[in-house]
Amino acid sequence: MADQIARRRSVLDGWALPSRAGLASLTDAGTAARFVYRGAPELVGDAFGVSLPTVPLRAHVQGGQAALWLGPDEWLLLSAGADGSTLAVALSNALNGKPAALVDISHRQVGLIVSGSSVEALLNAGCSLDLDMTAFPVGMCTRTLLAKAEIVLWRTAGDTFRIEVARSFASYVVAFLDEAMHGIA
Repeated sequence: MADQIARRRSVLDGWALPSRAGLASLTDAGTAARFVYRGAPELVGDAFGVSLPTVPLRAHVQGGQAALWLGPDEWLLLSAGADGSTLAVALSNALNGKPAALVDISHRQVGLIVSGSSVEALLNAGCSLDLDMTAFPVGMCTRTLLAKAEIVLWRTAGDTFRIEVARSFASYVVAFLDEAMHGIA
């Protein structure tokens, strides 16, 4: 019998993600280690490789690592393609028994990239935030709702957002954005 090798893959592998030429497209953000960290920002920055932002609603990025401010003492830590268990050990060692909470949510979340010239209009079909560049600049992130799904929304470029959503809501969010693409011009 042939040996089987486990391969880490995204929950979105094999999905036909919607696109509307030139206006908007939806792509898989790929696999990532994801952690919610609650505690003092200076405790894990070095071990994670990115200083945690202390300015509300902002993200810090270094290479494939990103730290998103979610609350006064809460961050979403994303590490593209990383092994969550190795990173968890490094972050736990950095805490060294200090009061904090570190939860691996790698298998709970899915990342989607929404981009295109009409990305703001597309997202505003289900999100009431002002997504104009002056109100929601590159590097800004927040928790919000997209239709009925709770998401983390992060603007990574002028015409690109990353959505982090619970994997149980991924098909709903993809279907919602697919339908909303028909209404943008």
